[in-house]
Amino acid sequence: MEELIHLINGMSPYLLLGFLLAGIMHAFLPANYFNQYLSAPTFRSSVYATLFGIPLPLCSCGVIPTAMSLHKEGASKTAVTSFLIATPQTGVDSIIATYSLMGWPFAIVRPIAAIVTALFGGFLSSIADNGAQTQTFQPSQHAGVKGGNKIEMALEYAYVEMMGDIGKWLMLGLVVAGLIGVLVPNDAFAIFQNNTAASMLLVLCISIPMYMCATGSIPIAVMLIMKGLTPGAGLVLLMAGPACNIASMLVVKKVLGTKTLFIYLAAIVMGAVSFGILIDYLQFNGVVNFTSGLTAAGGACCTTNDPVFAWLCTALLALLLLNALLLPKLGKKFHFLAPQQQEVATTAQKVIHITGMSCVHCKAAAEKALLRVNGVEAVTINLESGEAKIVGSVQEEDLKKALEAIGFGME
Repeated sequence: MEELIHLINGMSPYLLLGFLLAGIMHAFLPANYFNQYLSAPTFRSSVYATLFGIPLPLCSCGVIPTAMSLHKEGASKTAVTSFLIATPQTGVDSIIATYSLMGWPFAIVRPIAAIVTALFGGFLSSIADNGAQTQTFQPSQHAGVKGGNKIEMALEYAYVEMMGDIGKWLMLGLVVAGLIGVLVPNDAFAIFQNNTAASMLLVLCISIPMYMCATGSIPIAVMLIMKGLTPGAGLVLLMAGPACNIASMLVVKKVLGTKTLFIYLAAIVMGAVSFGILIDYLQFNGVVNFTSGLTAAGGACCTTNDPVFAWLCTALLALLLLNALLLPKLGKKFHFLAPQQQEVATTAQKVIHITGMSCVHCKAAAEKALLRVNGVEAVTINLESGEAKIVGSVQEEDLKKALEAIGFGME
């Protein structure tokens, strides 16, 4: 238990900062600014999509509807492939959290590996889609955010919406890491020590089909490395875990096709393994010590030496998680914004049920897709129940097609 608390104390200041930066990006970055650069099936659009996706705080589930929405607005398969690979592996919050627990070497290599892998996937896709026509850019008429103080909007997104989105996965990652630290013997992975191939094969079998949050996977990777897996295998977990899972693979196949799915998976596996091998080579030959920062950040387990500031940040993080995860179930939640800014006050003309949403990014993508349907005037979605209230004169079949185009269903 003491080891787990120390782990949280080490992460909490960086997590709070990461959430804040993510909220600022969400509030001040125009929603459709980059879409017009992603329409051509060329390597250049892959570069734009990668750079656009790297800092965004989108998780493995939230990136799917966002990417499908970009594709529907005119982004090419090449750009969408790079966006899908780059975005969930890193975000401003996870990069900062990576530094807090694993040190500078991992914090530097992780985004570089994500960028190179995404560009490689985009390059393969551009070759496969050679001859495809540039898609027509279709900006959403309802893309702009109206009203409200942007600072309050940033705080709302960072510490209410985003915290509720990835908070449960972050807690799960910390609990799993704690259980690994307590229950798994120190020599459990002794047979994998200095064995790059065996370590990576084990991690790939675990990480590819499962959902892993980019931030929540960090403490798991730390504990697995401390129990004997190689640092390269830890990077494979950090890359392959957040970048793909069964749900994302099914949606990619349905919307973008089998060929794009194969390119998507091949790029992730080849990129993760290649950088994993490079890290182990540098580690075993004494060029860079990837475990020194990890040991300093997560190896000690004496909470009495943690600074007061870390304890205060942990307490604040716990309160924000409580607000985002538990209070809504009791019908209460603290908001930074005034109640009248939380949802559109309208009289619903249609009520539908959306299936497949799991986070605030899913909700935002669904709202955006529905608002794009001709005749829709306003949309209000309840993420907990999946219920959507539609104002306007519109056919249900059109609503269903708009939702299915980004990977959701409708009842």
